[in-house]
Amino acid sequence: MTVDLFAGIPVRDYATAVAWYERLLGAGPSFLPNDVEAVWELADHRFVFIEVRPQDAGHAVHTVFVSDFDARVAGIAARGLTPAKSETYDNGVRKATFRDPDGNEIGFGGSPV
Repeated sequence: MTVDLFAGIPVRDYATAVAWYERLLGAGPSFLPNDVEAVWELADHRFVFIEVRPQDAGHAVHTVFVSDFDARVAGIAARGLTPAKSETYDNGVRKATFRDPDGNEIGFGGSPV
């Protein structure tokens, strides 16, 4: 079975959101389908996109699990963003949650150390 993902994040201001997600993800968009969307490919066939939808902005909640959790969070910090929340669950799984300018939550999760 093949699984593809195309996860949307509604935002108010396109330029502000693109700049913030470039800092979070460490690169510019993979492609720009139109004037109100920007798309980043996180892995083969797994995308997140922003879309200007002011009425819905601030309500997205996504968590991306990565094998390089420490390096990923350190890279994001080097680009000037700090997690709004950092957690370690009882099973040792770690999560760093970032909030974009609209309040959307984008978390990165990692296996126990």
